[in-house]
Amino acid sequence: MSRNGFALGTLLGRFRATVRLKLLALVLAPLLVGVPLLLVLAWTWGNQAYERLLTFKVSSDMITAGEYFERVRDGVGRDVEALAGSAHLVNTVQAAEQFEFSDLLAELADRHELDFLIFLDRDARPVASSRGPHPDSGKRDEWPVVQAALGERAHITIERFSPRALQTIAPELRQRAWQPLVPTVAAVPDPRVAEDRGMVIHAAAPVYDRTGAFVGILEGGVLLNGNLDLVDQINAIVYREGSLPLGSQGTATLFLGDTRIATNVRLFEGERALGTRVSRAVRDQVLEHGQLWLGTAFVVNDYYVSGYEAIVDGRGERIGMLYVGFLEAPLRAAMRQAMAALFALFVLISFAGTVLSLRWARSVFQPIERMNDVIQRIEQGESEARVGAVRSRDELGRLAGEFDHLLDTLAAKRAELQRWADELDRKVAERTAELREANETLRRAQQQLVMSEKLAAIGELTAGVAHEVNNPVAVIQGNLDVLCAVLGPAAEPVRDEIRLIHEQVNRIRLIVTKLLQFARPGDFAGYTEAVDVASVVQDCLVLTRHNIDRNAIEVDARFTASVPVEINRGELQQVLINLIVNAVQAMPDGGRLTLMVEDWFEGVDVGAGGGAGGAGGVEPLGAVLRVGDTGHGIPAEHLATIFDPFFTTKKESGTGLGLSVTYAIVERYGGRITVDSAPGRGTEFRVWLRRQASFQGGPEAPRFMKRWTA
Repeated sequence: MSRNGFALGTLLGRFRATVRLKLLALVLAPLLVGVPLLLVLAWTWGNQAYERLLTFKVSSDMITAGEYFERVRDGVGRDVEALAGSAHLVNTVQAAEQFEFSDLLAELADRHELDFLIFLDRDARPVASSRGPHPDSGKRDEWPVVQAALGERAHITIERFSPRALQTIAPELRQRAWQPLVPTVAAVPDPRVAEDRGMVIHAAAPVYDRTGAFVGILEGGVLLNGNLDLVDQINAIVYREGSLPLGSQGTATLFLGDTRIATNVRLFEGERALGTRVSRAVRDQVLEHGQLWLGTAFVVNDYYVSGYEAIVDGRGERIGMLYVGFLEAPLRAAMRQAMAALFALFVLISFAGTVLSLRWARSVFQPIERMNDVIQRIEQGESEARVGAVRSRDELGRLAGEFDHLLDTLAAKRAELQRWADELDRKVAERTAELREANETLRRAQQQLVMSEKLAAIGELTAGVAHEVNNPVAVIQGNLDVLCAVLGPAAEPVRDEIRLIHEQVNRIRLIVTKLLQFARPGDFAGYTEAVDVASVVQDCLVLTRHNIDRNAIEVDARFTASVPVEINRGELQQVLINLIVNAVQAMPDGGRLTLMVEDWFEGVDVGAGGGAGGAGGVEPLGAVLRVGDTGHGIPAEHLATIFDPFFTTKKESGTGLGLSVTYAIVERYGGRITVDSAPGRGTEFRVWLRRQASFQGGPEAPRFMKRWTA
């Protein structure tokens, strides 16, 4: 489980386990959940209302700017139409020379703030121009306004003039229209380096003489490229002083295609952003799809609440855009400040409500907490803990009082039950002890009786077997010796067979001896002496060296005992040879034989660090002999029976008396023998031998009986 999941599980567990948290959750939920939810809703609705307000504002500004731009365009058309119908122009057309006519057109163009005026004949060929005495002689009927005038109808449009068309009218118009393109973030890439086309308010009207006959066409227009007065006037009308609070500023722009040709948007140090271009998103929506843009857009170097509307020429093609917008950052900051103030007010109210709610809730859960504390103290063993007096006089206060009364009653009952239980335990313990002692006495008596009967039967059987076996063995041995003496060198071919007969006869004698030693150990007990266990171990190594070397066994011998032990040296040698031979037989494929002799101190475990000096200067009781191997180990089910007479796992060669005799010898001198083994971990026998032998039970009562009677 992750750390977060564990923390959540712990919190839920505490919530389920305490009334206090539940009451707090009940009291604080409206404040801690409802107030943040209201704040989120207020923020969401506020943002939505703010966006709608900004959109409505820029939409209204866009309508105002569009209406003013149409009025300017229509004004140019009305001026041209009025000039076409003036008597002065008609009289000049009929009487004046070309040069005089051009001067008149120049005067009229300057008076009405037109960039050019051209008089065309009835075939739409230029006759005179305000820009010079020699206009181009080519027809100008490719323009929609001229076509309308040829039909004797005044017309006005917004047209996109090519550089050549501007050059035809006047070279200075082409120069005015030329504007370098400025690299702009988010704009559509454009391979051109400058905008050299012109956006023109283009108008034409038919001209009639005094008789009403159609005599020509008056064509005029205003170049919008670089027309800063127009955009400043639009900005002044749309964003009058005071209409944009909080430091925001309004802007207006005319676009030819996606390039700003007249704008009051600033780049830096007051320089206007002429030649910069609109973003791809706005260009695609307005110019490509003809849709109105209302909303936030990135303008040159900042975000503006913007409105973009396409400008369509006389052929219905979208050739540019009209833009108005205002800087969003001050309005956005003001909105955030207002929302922050609202949030702060909500938080303050919530905090005050939380404090008051907690103070009120405390009077509710304080008695419950005190009762819970008393329960915990009682569980920890403090039976005298009580709630005591509480200030609450409601149901919880009465519950606390009744709770203390209940605890007093339970304490009295518990004390009485404890007295009864103690009395019962005492009587049960007394009776149990009596029964245990009686059972133990009976068990010892039964075991002793059974063992006595077994030993008696074994002794009688052994004595009979020994007598019956020894006589034939003596006869065989004697005749075998006579046979060898009589045959002499002739017995050489069967020397090995004779040797085998000797060995088997000796083995029979050894088995009989062990039986007698087991049945009547006192008959075999010799005198005792102070024996150095280490020297006996070394002698036994010499006697068993051929078995050790034959199995390629490594011997690890360490002798640290500082005192001798009281025992018959021959019997100790028999014990050691039995243990060493068993260890060697447990390692048929080789291994390590460990032989250690250490001091024996009372209460010190030899396997846990005992040894010479291990008891802080106390004289040792004797010595501990450890015989260990790395063999296959002894199964757990055999550990309890390995010292039993006739128990053996070597069915073909063992008699089952080696460890029994060993056990009897050690026990007879007041020592003890233990075994530690597990399959696959090897075996270790430990023999404790006393410094002063303790003969208990007499020579006819071997000490190994204590194993069943202790």
